[in-house]
Amino acid sequence: MKNYKAIILNHICYTSLVYNRINKKLNLSFTNEEIEKLIMEILLDTPEKDYIKTGKNIYISNKERNIRITINSFTNRLITADKIKKSDLP
Repeated sequence: MKNYKAIILNHICYTSLVYNRINKKLNLSFTNEEIEKLIMEILLDTPEKDYIKTGKNIYISNKERNIRITINSFTNRLITADKIKKSDLP
């Protein structure tokens, strides 16, 4: 089994459009640097078991912050971040 957490932490990248998408989906008004810091904190805080590869994406679910991050497994590019609904949690 691959260590997705280590790979993503070392190779994560962002597109110019993803910053606005994250601000919109998480109802924030962060700068690009603040978003990158937030994402890195979430990635570091989330246990490896919560890094799930499904198809071409890796989904990182941080239950403490109720945020799910989606990353392309081929490019390690951040796609989006979503709030996790309480009904989606086990």
